[in-house]
Amino acid sequence: MGKHYSKEVKLKAVRLFGDGKSHGEITKALGIRDEQRTKKWVRAYRESGADAFEKKSKKKKGGRQSKKTNSQAYVARLEMENALLKNSIPNCAS
Repeated sequence: MGKHYSKEVKLKAVRLFGDGKSHGEITKALGIRDEQRTKKWVRAYRESGADAFEKKSKKKKGGRQSKKTNSQAYVARLEMENALLKNSIPNCAS
């Protein structure tokens, strides 16, 4: 199983990269096994800032949606398809 790095280590890696260090130099300096990790951290930081490294809550994923939600999504999809079809067919018998 992979090693988990603290938020502080990730932020330090991002800071070092911002200071002009290469990913290889960062991995050696911080004792990180894989250079790809630092690349992912820098990318995540650019997209979300420091929030990218906050621990995510472990709420249940998946499961079945309620019938009402499924029905609403189905109706919405059908309405969208109808609208697209109406717009794509030339007015023949209007």
